[in-house]
Amino acid sequence: MTKNQVSITAAEQVNEERLLDLFLELAKINGPSTKEQLVADYLMKVLPELGFTLEFDEAHKNFDGEVGNLIAWREGTDSTIPPLFFSTHMDTVLPTEGLKPVIKDGVIYSDGTTILGADDRAALASYLEAIRALIESGVPHGPIEFILTVNEQPGLVGATYMDYSKAKSKTGYIFDSSGDVGQIILKGPYSSRIWMEVGGNAAHIALNAEEGNSAFLIAAEGLLNMKLGTIDEETIANIGVIEGGELTSIIPGAITVGGEVRSFSKEKLDKQLERMAKAMKDAADKNGGRVTVKFEKKYSGFDIPRDHILTKTVEKASNNIKVKPYLTETLGGADTNVLNENGLTCITLGNGFQNIHSFREFISVENLINTGRLTAALIEQWYENHKQA
Repeated sequence: MTKNQVSITAAEQVNEERLLDLFLELAKINGPSTKEQLVADYLMKVLPELGFTLEFDEAHKNFDGEVGNLIAWREGTDSTIPPLFFSTHMDTVLPTEGLKPVIKDGVIYSDGTTILGADDRAALASYLEAIRALIESGVPHGPIEFILTVNEQPGLVGATYMDYSKAKSKTGYIFDSSGDVGQIILKGPYSSRIWMEVGGNAAHIALNAEEGNSAFLIAAEGLLNMKLGTIDEETIANIGVIEGGELTSIIPGAITVGGEVRSFSKEKLDKQLERMAKAMKDAADKNGGRVTVKFEKKYSGFDIPRDHILTKTVEKASNNIKVKPYLTETLGGADTNVLNENGLTCITLGNGFQNIHSFREFISVENLINTGRLTAALIEQWYENHKQA
């Protein structure tokens, strides 16, 4: 890009007031997980106006959702540039119906009666504004693709069932992290659930208690012998579900115990799952009970090199907009895990929302605006990197 081609960059063209208004408009569109049709309707109107062609897959048929994942494609001014995608999810963890936004001291909140939905309407609004800024600035660029998933919040479900044959690009970014803009997450975890069906003998506490063998007590002993929480610097484990029992007067004969393990190491994840299973099996054997264990994969880990073009591009683009980039890793999951597993190389970037999944959720106006500016800067820098190659 030369001075003769453009007089202003796309990042500089990002309109702060327009982006803020757009975010508030999107946040008010009610679209909890599996109920994203209203969000899709909005995008079906807006994206073609920005030069995108749209295609939906049928992922939602796997989980009784309203609409599938949306893949949107925009031709670039230079078709020799490899396409670049930006991804986020269309759903929020809870409804935003009746959202009343409050802006105080440069920070956007809800009024405390709903979530804000910054996770991840902040990214969606920023992507749309970045494209508007790109068009208005006239900067040259390659093809752009949006991969907008559904039903992300319950466990990356939409991305898991996505029809990846519809995606034309192979590399991209996902703004979906609580870190301030400039955060670059190169490494994400493997994750699996563990389900343990613990059995004893049901009996009435007053009529035949001697025949009872409490599944709760067996499970309690197993849990006390499990190491949970931080296992090592790469691995965490948790028990989050205990279900069972019939009546307060009945010694429970069967309960379900569910947990999760995350680790940067697949080997460590598998070993921790086996240790948890063994602790429960030992307790059942000791107390005349029984246990059936099932492992359920959630997603695979990813590890993007420091010298990858995606990493270099976002570091340079961040510096271009005077935001300090920093590399990190997270044990949190995102669509990034699933997309990487399915052949789309991508990095998670911070966009600064806080206290997500609660009525105390907020995002600073600065982080919102910087997400839009960095999105535009990434498109510009991606073009520059490939023109110089």
